[in-house]
Amino acid sequence: MKSKYFIAGTLGALLLSCSAPTPEQQLAKQILADNTLHQVDSMARAVVRQGLNAGSGYSQIWARDMNTFIEVACEENDTQYLRHAILLFFALQQPNDEMIDGYVLKPDFTWNDNVPYYSDAAPEHVAFKNTVETDQESSLIQIVGKYIRKTGDRSILQEEVAGRTVLERMDDMVDYLMRERYSEKYGLLYGAMTADWGDVQPHDDFGCDMNELSTPAIDVYDNAMFLIALDYLQEMTEDEALRTKWKGLHEQIAQNVRKYLWDEERQKFIPHIYLDKSPLPEGFDENQIYYHGGTAIAIEAGLLSKEEIEIVNKQMVENVRLSGMPSIGLTLYPTYPEGLFRGGMSKPYMYQNGGDWTWFGGRMIQQLIAHGMVEEAYTEIRPMIDRVIQNQGFYEWYGMGGVPSGSGHFKGSAGVLAKAIEMLTDWANKQEEK
Repeated sequence: MKSKYFIAGTLGALLLSCSAPTPEQQLAKQILADNTLHQVDSMARAVVRQGLNAGSGYSQIWARDMNTFIEVACEENDTQYLRHAILLFFALQQPNDEMIDGYVLKPDFTWNDNVPYYSDAAPEHVAFKNTVETDQESSLIQIVGKYIRKTGDRSILQEEVAGRTVLERMDDMVDYLMRERYSEKYGLLYGAMTADWGDVQPHDDFGCDMNELSTPAIDVYDNAMFLIALDYLQEMTEDEALRTKWKGLHEQIAQNVRKYLWDEERQKFIPHIYLDKSPLPEGFDENQIYYHGGTAIAIEAGLLSKEEIEIVNKQMVENVRLSGMPSIGLTLYPTYPEGLFRGGMSKPYMYQNGGDWTWFGGRMIQQLIAHGMVEEAYTEIRPMIDRVIQNQGFYEWYGMGGVPSGSGHFKGSAGVLAKAIEMLTDWANKQEEK
């Protein structure tokens, strides 16, 4: 028979174990007590409230940028203002149904671009497009999906723009991609060869337009963005024929990404499939390069398992260590050879050739949180938080040694960090409630 002292001691131990915080609760407490997160979130929201242009130094409103801060903008700006800005994109949709990159008022079109885009439905504006990329249509569809999720304003789908509804125009955009940017051989979208998600091609001084210097290529970023857009489209309609069309296309693209772009042995995505020639120097093994940004978007598109996400995250962290760059916002590692790209980007760790972009690193943080890797997310967001405070701004990208570069108030950087902080805080609050 156990003594009363043993019984009392056992009960005390049980009570102590019940009241001791779990590791998750301890992490939650640390996150909620972290004033730097609150500080950066407040700074980010102040930047997003300043308008929908890409950031300081940019007068243009870009779809690919707006897509990454629209959710925060919905929380910080007037809904009608956002709705009007979104509808202007559709007013500037081209006769062949392609979507432009962005737009400005005509008096603000002050830079050298010999291929402006116009539309009678938006007579006061001029648009532009970096045609080497294939993410414009997908970006705008995602904007509409996020706007609806945040505001509940589904009426935008039936808004008529120059005789067609927004929903019809988005379906036409999908058809444009399948007609103009689709490889029958691989069953995937293509663009021109660029560095990961970038919009600058090699061997070309301007670098942003598809031309005789371009190399048609398939990458994971364009196709992952398309998959995410197809997911949003399926949410947007009750039309079973459209849903069936978009679901079937989604399944096909996802299957082919895994078949042709995922390197099972190396547990990474290959950078490119070239449809014609390769732009690379003879003997250069491009598959040694790891694409951080495209991989983060692939995770968002549901292309990797939890175990694969853990592996690729460790690879990213190791790449940061090997490169000496500040964070997992590192675009790619190792870099392309010096001189392959023109201008400043010809140098390693400059701009899209290995520069560190919070704009994409923050999206990887969001995916770590979404997949339950919160401790890793909190650790890996720290350099991004610290440099915002140190530099008092959301810089577009960072060079070797953490040198800030580009726009000092880049809304894409602000938006992805604000969303990541919100996700961290929401997770932490849920742990506290348990």
